[in-house]
Amino acid sequence: MDEIEVPQYFICPISLQIMKDPVTAITGITYDRESIEQWLFTNKNTTCPVSNQPLPRDSDLTPNHTLRRLIQAWCTQNASLGIVRIPTPKSPLNKIQVLKLLKDLNDPKSLLQLELLAAESERNKKCLLEAGVPRAMIMFIVNCYKKGQIQKGLEEALSILQFVKIPREECAILLKDNDQILDSLAWLLSHDEMENSIAVKSHAVQVLKKIISKDDMCRVLERLKPSFFETMVKILGHHAITQQGVNAALHVLLRASSMTRHRITMVEAGLVHELIEIELMEPEKRITELTLAILFHLCSCANGRAKFLSHEGSIAVVTERILKVSASVDDRAVFVLSQVSKFSGTTMVLQEMLRVGTVAKLCMVLQADRAKYLKDKAMEILKGHSEVWANSPCIPNTSFGGYVKY
Repeated sequence: MDEIEVPQYFICPISLQIMKDPVTAITGITYDRESIEQWLFTNKNTTCPVSNQPLPRDSDLTPNHTLRRLIQAWCTQNASLGIVRIPTPKSPLNKIQVLKLLKDLNDPKSLLQLELLAAESERNKKCLLEAGVPRAMIMFIVNCYKKGQIQKGLEEALSILQFVKIPREECAILLKDNDQILDSLAWLLSHDEMENSIAVKSHAVQVLKKIISKDDMCRVLERLKPSFFETMVKILGHHAITQQGVNAALHVLLRASSMTRHRITMVEAGLVHELIEIELMEPEKRITELTLAILFHLCSCANGRAKFLSHEGSIAVVTERILKVSASVDDRAVFVLSQVSKFSGTTMVLQEMLRVGTVAKLCMVLQADRAKYLKDKAMEILKGHSEVWANSPCIPNTSFGGYVKY
C-alpha cells in the first residue's frame, strides 16, 4: 500500500486516509463524512479545518458522488495490488424513516432500531431530534406509567434519551403540559422486578437529572414528593444503579436540597445516613464533592445535624476528606463541621472531634494554601471551643493569637 501512489484529492484533509464517504462542506472543501462530523459534533469546532472559515454544525454536508465513484473505480483498478474497494455508503437517515418507526412504538423492535440509529452517528442524532424523538420517548414512558405496565422497550426509550438531548425549550413545554413526567420516572425508580433493572433505573435517573438541571426548573423541583426522596435513598442504599447513575442521583438531590422546603423530608427519608455510607466507601472525587455539598444543606437544620451525629463515622469521614480531595470539598466539609460544632456542640461531640483529628485538621487548614474566608471559618471553630480543646497537642497557643499566617 505504501508503494502505491494515491491521488491527493482522494485523501481526507483530516484523517489523511482514502475517503469512504466524501462530502463537501459549505466552504467548498471535501472531507470524509466520519472525520468532518467528528470535527464538528464530537470536538465541537465551528470552523472549516482547511480554510478556517466559519462552518456551523447545522450546515449541510453534500455527498460528493462523483468523487466517491472515482475512488471506487481507482480501488477496483488497483485490486491486484491489495487495494480493497470501498463500499457504497448507505443513504443518510431521513425524517420519514424516523416517523415510520415512531408510529409503531408498541413494537420493541422499533425502539431498538431507534436506539441503534441514535448510537450510530451525530448525523442520526440530529435527524432524530428534528423528528421529535425525545418527546415521543418521554410520552412512551408516561403512557407506560398510566397503564401501570413495565413494557418492553422502556430501557431502549430511556437509552435513546441519553443519546438525543431534550432541547431546553421543549423540556419546559413538556413539563408544563404534562405533570406526570416526574411521577413516571419516580415510578420506574421504585420498581425492583424489571428486566435489566440497574440499567433502566440508571438511565431514568440520568433523564431526571437532565430535566431538573435547567436553570429555570425551580417549579419542577417544588413538585417533588416525599415518596420520591424515599425512593432515591433506597436505590442509593441498595446499590440499585450504576456509578454514573449515582452521580446523576446526587446531582438531582443537590438541586433539591437547595430548597429549604425539601431538607426535612430528605433527612426523614434517611439521606444523611446514606451519604455518609457512600463516603465511607471512598468514592471518586466528583461523588465526594456532591455528597459534601448535600450534607452542607442538610446540616443547616437541626434534624439534619442530629441524623449526621447519629452515624458514628460522620465526623471522622468528613474530617478525613479535608485537604485531600478538592477546594470545594474543603469548603463544604469545614462549613459542615462549623454547623455541627456551633449548634450541636455537646461535650461528647467536641471530644469526638478531638479524638478523630478534626481539631488537628482545622489547624492544618490555617497553614494551607486556602482562601482567607475558609481559614477564618476554621479559626472561628477553634476559638469557639478553645476551652474544651485547650490541652490538644496540636494547638500550641490556646489564645490563638498570631497563629494564622496569611
